Amino acid sequence: MTRPLVLRAVLQLAVGALVAAVVLLGYMAVQIGAQGARDERRTADAIVVLGAAQFNGRPSDVFRARLQHAVELWQEGLAPYLIVTGGKLPNDRTTEAAVAREWAIDHGVPAEEILAEDRGRTTLESLEAVGVIFRRHDLRTGLFVSDETHMLRVLRMASDQGIEAWGSPTRTSPTDRDDARRRKALLHELAGLAAYYVGGSRLLDDTGFATSP
Repeated sequence: MTRPLVLRAVLQLAVGALVAAVVLLGYMAVQIGAQGARDERRTADAIVVLGAAQFNGRPSDVFRARLQHAVELWQEGLAPYLIVTGGKLPNDRTTEAAVAREWAIDHGVPAEEILAEDRGRTTLESLEAVGVIFRRHDLRTGLFVSDETHMLRVLRMASDQGIEAWGSPTRTSPTDRDDARRRKALLHELAGLAAYYVGGSRLLDDTGFATSP
């Protein structure tokens, strides 16, 4: 094969790969949007709320929206347990899980009905720890609470932990209500999903989302 033909073949392969990547990312974006638009609330063994940023014991606006929705689901009687998640950054004095637990107690959830995962600094780390909690307490089904854009990845990871998982995203998170923040979150989720599918998410440190502001 002559050099021009080789170059043409390489170019065709590169263009084909680029088109395939664009199509795949478009498909993933549609799936993220479709999952985020669904509220699958139903009875489950536990409601699991994903952690987000906290500031010296105060939940961020994103975290507060998640907590409020999770507690409302608990108040509806959809699950006997509320599982809170999230560790802390190096300079934090407390964990996201501890802040969530205190907030839930202040809003009527009995302490004995709250289980906590307080070491995870990424979505995957938190959900691996949630899987341990489920197995330890013989729980099988979970109703997961996070932002709309986050739900697809959360449910995929939860399912891979052997949990029968459904999503009930909050509709009040600033991440989803602000166009610029939603675009940023969508790009992050595309990267996070791609990394998870390729390497179990170990390729991407997603602390910036698990502890999003």
